[in-house]
Amino acid sequence: MALIALAADKGSPGVTTAAVALAAVWPRRVLLAETDPAGGDLVYRSAAAHGGPLNPNTGMLSIAATARRGLVPDQLWDHVQPLSGGLEVLVGLGNAEQAAGLAGLWPTLGRAFAQLADSPHAPADVIADCGRISGDTPAVEMFSQAALVLLISRTEPEAIARVRDRAAALSAKLHGGARGAAALGTPLIGVVLITDPGESGKLVHQVNDMLVAAQTGARVVGTIAEDPAGADQLAGRKRGRLDKSLLIRSARKVTSDLYQQFGAAWAVPAAGGPNGRPTAGAGR
Repeated sequence: MALIALAADKGSPGVTTAAVALAAVWPRRVLLAETDPAGGDLVYRSAAAHGGPLNPNTGMLSIAATARRGLVPDQLWDHVQPLSGGLEVLVGLGNAEQAAGLAGLWPTLGRAFAQLADSPHAPADVIADCGRISGDTPAVEMFSQAALVLLISRTEPEAIARVRDRAAALSAKLHGGARGAAALGTPLIGVVLITDPGESGKLVHQVNDMLVAAQTGARVVGTIAEDPAGADQLAGRKRGRLDKSLLIRSARKVTSDLYQQFGAAWAVPAAGGPNGRPTAGAGR
């Protein structure tokens, strides 16, 4: 199993929605971790399994004290809360000021997330919602432990240019310099486009050409549908057949493709049965 980090360069491309959607349809047990240093969103948009609100003090905030004494991967579960649909989440910080309490601990967290696969009791993949990143964002310190870093981007020209430049910068930081398509480094840097499904094929080719020309070593690994109604259902703001939404159907395609390409490298049997499916997202 693996750590998969999701991030964006600028703006609001929908990193949290993408992270929840992918986690909701992940084929094995998964822990969704809100690791955005600017603060998390799930405590405001999602209900806990007991029907009430999530506890903002149990999650990244509470794990800080534990991590300073050393962090065994299984200890992560002591700070996890289930959403109403069953998805297990590590709730993010309340605000950016609280990130000071995690100073110096991001590599420790990254190792614990990556090593959760080897837990003898409750192994799981970890999907980390890292929010918006820049050169000095501390969450980037976890990326060297990740199997996959996914940059989420919309498809306006300026967004594509930013994701190209961010991929190049990450490649330089993580791999030591520019890389061609035949020299993909570890962690793999992938791009997920948020787009109209009818335009996805053409856009994927265009963006891949840009990524290759810039020697980023990155490539588009999938597209997630621009689906406001599905996003509202996932967040519990609207009722409907979430499993039939374009959002969830496209997220399922992305996870299927990822596992087809990389699943063999992550193949560690998971204990505890499968995680929730689409309705295990963010409440009803």
